[in-house]
Amino acid sequence: MAIVPIGERVLIRQKKPEEKTKSGIYIPDSAQEKRKEGDVIACGTFKDGKELPVKAGDRILYGGYSSEKITIDGEELVMIEFKDVIAKME
Repeated sequence: MAIVPIGERVLIRQKKPEEKTKSGIYIPDSAQEKRKEGDVIACGTFKDGKELPVKAGDRILYGGYSSEKITIDGEELVMIEFKDVIAKME
């Protein structure tokens, strides 16, 4: 199913937190770092029709507390406002 965000919104797949350290020690859920990082799946446009400076496949860091969790084909995705995107990772 293809989802196209409307307006200045970005659909992302959240990166799962590390479940064990490099040395093999498992980290309990309560101690896992909740870093807001994800891969862009789709994005909308600015009000004037110009494309957002992120595109599908980009890895981003985002902040903010307003996000909408969506389940599509059994996969949980997150829809965020573009203003909450902090950085694009290269």
